[in-house]
Amino acid sequence: MHEIVIFTVVLAILFDISNGWNDSANAIATVVSTRVLTPAKAVMLSAAMNILGAFLTTAVAKTIGKDVVDPKAITEIVVAAALFSGFAWNAAMTKIGLPVSASHALIGGLIGASVSYGGTGILNISGIVKIFTALITSPLIGIAFGFVFMKFILKVFGTLPAGTINRHFGKLQILSSSFMAFGHGSNDAQKVMGIITLSLVSGGYLQSVEVPFWVVLICALAMGLGTALGGWKVIKTMGVSMLKLEPIHGFAAETSATAIILGASHMGLPVSTTHVISTSIMGVGATRRLSAVRWGVAGKIILAWVFTLPACALLGWAFCKAAIYFL
Repeated sequence: MHEIVIFTVVLAILFDISNGWNDSANAIATVVSTRVLTPAKAVMLSAAMNILGAFLTTAVAKTIGKDVVDPKAITEIVVAAALFSGFAWNAAMTKIGLPVSASHALIGGLIGASVSYGGTGILNISGIVKIFTALITSPLIGIAFGFVFMKFILKVFGTLPAGTINRHFGKLQILSSSFMAFGHGSNDAQKVMGIITLSLVSGGYLQSVEVPFWVVLICALAMGLGTALGGWKVIKTMGVSMLKLEPIHGFAAETSATAIILGASHMGLPVSTTHVISTSIMGVGATRRLSAVRWGVAGKIILAWVFTLPACALLGWAFCKAAIYFL
């Protein structure tokens, strides 16, 4: 039993690293593409803010730990299968340069593995509906916020010379990028905290879904390490291929996304930071003209999002079946 729990924790750390690796683009794609910061400085700043953000709250961790499945109705094998499926998907998508939702990957893997082990009856349907509502509506809010906030900025500052705008918003973008990384840590790192806590409860090591400090610490550090690795292909996709950004656009997109993510973290709702920042960039770009967004690239990103949850659910189901058969 001890060995399985240790193995699950190791898998959780690997998943968190892969999450940070893919999601490093969320916080730094815009600040790097606008040349406000060098890639090295942007990555280090993002990694540090990710770590700090992970200590903000554990509300999202508790949602993941109890709202997808009853912690006492599953085993560590189920959790391990969910983590392995999410890790495999995150790593594969990062290698080919596509930003994906670690939230969808993790929740999909957990649903698939749980159904494989105990059928649909052990799922917490009301909790899953709440999570899915947050996952689906947050990108829509992202594109709306990005569009409206960019329009507001242009109305107030649009008459200033381009050089003046870029100079001042370049400085502001360092601040918005930092808060974006902080928001990412406040939401994404917690998902793995919830999974580890779920494993500890199902194994009898905890009596309730209360996240121990050591779990918060290792998840924060793992997320920071993954971010420090820098998913450069993903950064290019989001910061260059999808839309040509100036500092004012980067500031508007990051500020819009951060407001949504921190609000969701406060309410204990897991959202895809990838979806939120990507759609915020789309909303900001649409204020120039719809053709400013390279919708072909955006379409590929959206397809990756659509397939993430069902693909990871199938992987989680298969990995759990294989683990039960061989073990």
